Amino acid sequence: MAVYFHEEDLPEGVLAPGPVAVDTETMGLITPRDRLCVVQISDGRGDEHLVRFSPGSSFAAPNLKAVLADPARIKLYHFARFDLAAIEHYLGVVAAPVFCTKIASKLVRTYTDRHGLKDLVRELLGKEISKQQQSSDWGGPVLSDAQQEYAASDVRHLHAMHTILVERLEREGRTAIAQACFDFLPMRARLDLAGWAERDIFSHE
Repeated sequence: MAVYFHEEDLPEGVLAPGPVAVDTETMGLITPRDRLCVVQISDGRGDEHLVRFSPGSSFAAPNLKAVLADPARIKLYHFARFDLAAIEHYLGVVAAPVFCTKIASKLVRTYTDRHGLKDLVRELLGKEISKQQQSSDWGGPVLSDAQQEYAASDVRHLHAMHTILVERLEREGRTAIAQACFDFLPMRARLDLAGWAERDIFSHE
């Protein structure tokens, strides 16, 4: 198992066919203001790839974009809404079809209100991950070993959790409603980018 670091694009042919786990690191939580710094991606076979974008990047990344936009590959996320918005805004592709472990967790783990990645990994897989680098500076000229390990850990466990959550959705009869939520997520991200991040257009108010 290894973590590979790349500048500006993913090398061609480094991912096996099938679903890929995806995550992003940005300069903050306001997508148009806070630039995309890193995209993490894994095919679930033990290696993670980090693609770092420098300040002023053109975000060309043809190999990475081809994988993200491939309609035959499911993209596994934790809180897909944010990552989809960042990827569309900076890379110009819709990184779907989607499976979001956070939404799946909320649909089947109704016995708890703890749906963070750390909580899910602990309960479903019996492993611990550190979130210490979550709020660090991802735009610096050098990413520390701790930052790289943190970024890699965000995609390392998504395939295993996907398998478990698919089984639980089926068990609870919620597969169809989950899929409908996943299918809507790219548009939910687009609404965020268009200015409706804080307002629920489905509410009565």
